[in-house]
Formats: sequence, structure tokens, C-alpha cells
Amino acid sequence: MNVMDSVNQLVESRIRPALQSHGGDIAVVSFDEDTGVLSASLQGACGTCPFAQETLRMQVEAVLKEQIPQVLSVVRV
Repeated sequence: MNVMDSVNQLVESRIRPALQSHGGDIAVVSFDEDTGVLSASLQGACGTCPFAQETLRMQVEAVLKEQIPQVLSVVRV
């Protein structure tokens, strides 16, 4: 399984349900294998929330980095 497959599986199983429970969602845009940077877009209520950056760091980046060692950081696009 490649990194994007692993990311998408984890997003579907753990991250998206948590965001959707608050009226939000996430779209994975890209992953740069050279830098380990995953680009993602928060949508719905999460896209306009003043705590969106914290959500990205604490709920998205933390889970992905813990489960997928190739992911070194997540940036919002």
C-alpha cells in the first residue's frame, strides 16, 4: 500500500468521522514524498472555524504522523 492509500484509509476511518460530527470535512490534496508534507483542505464548518489550524495540527496531523511515519507535517491549502 502506498502512502496516499494509507492516508486516505486513515482519513476515512478516523479523521473524517470526527470532523463530520462537527459539521466539517477534509479533502486530501497531495502528498510530497520528498518533503513528507501532506496538503489538505478543511471544509464545511471546519473550513471557517477560528480553530481550524489547531484542528489540523491536533486532530489531523497528529493522527497521520502517529500512524504513517512518512507523513512529517500537514499543511492547510
